[in-house]
Amino acid sequence: MCGAITWFDGRAAAKVDPEGPQFPIPKTGLKDAIAGEYEPINEMAEKRSGGEYSVMKLYTFFDSPHTSCGCFETIGFYMPEVDGIGIADRDFKGATPNGLPFSTMAGQTGGGKQVVGFLGMGILYYFSTKFLQADGGWRRIVWMSKNLKERVKAGIPEEMFPKIATEDDAKDIASLKAFLLKVDHPVVNGVVRPVDNNKITEGWKLDEVTDEHKEKVIAFIEKTGGDINVDAVKAELGLTEGQFMQVVEALQEDGVLE
Repeated sequence: MCGAITWFDGRAAAKVDPEGPQFPIPKTGLKDAIAGEYEPINEMAEKRSGGEYSVMKLYTFFDSPHTSCGCFETIGFYMPEVDGIGIADRDFKGATPNGLPFSTMAGQTGGGKQVVGFLGMGILYYFSTKFLQADGGWRRIVWMSKNLKERVKAGIPEEMFPKIATEDDAKDIASLKAFLLKVDHPVVNGVVRPVDNNKITEGWKLDEVTDEHKEKVIAFIEKTGGDINVDAVKAELGLTEGQFMQVVEALQEDGVLE
């Protein structure tokens, strides 16, 4: 997480001082290959935390993630408004789209706590093939601080690089939503995680179909003569295809549309 010690450094330190703070944990007793859950890791987490944590998974942001010390190089944060993950590096001084700076989120996450929705991560993790694989990997990342994005560019799949916003593209949730809709980010219509090709999110849905939504969709349908183009729906209505169909179905229930 802090980036000060690599796996090779840790192995060397454990050999030099077997009783020291760095020690090997065997990757045996596999319980969940996708989330990265191993029985020996759970046992060690429970032992070292005094029973506070009994499950710790390596490749997920949401389900029993690893703890964070506080000196991590970057921090990931979940934004439920877009069902995606943002990441800021320690050198980023501004506010992220959720309105919080790195320092505030680090204070909430550090101290050896297991906090669902926040995760301290080291730079090298972004080059791992198992990067947050249980959560969709890079397909779930929606925002990164600009310098960090450039620094780890080689680890980001080519097709995802232009779909991830930076502070130049989005400074708040509203502008982030607009950006993600424009670039057709996977979170918009639902994330299919590469590790097993399972669709793990449903995509954006309207919490409520309002009269305003209905009026705009009716006007749009009348204007286009029923010839619906998804790009036009996004540009003119600011809705995803799924959200548009939510409104259409509501209008059908009202008897306005057949």
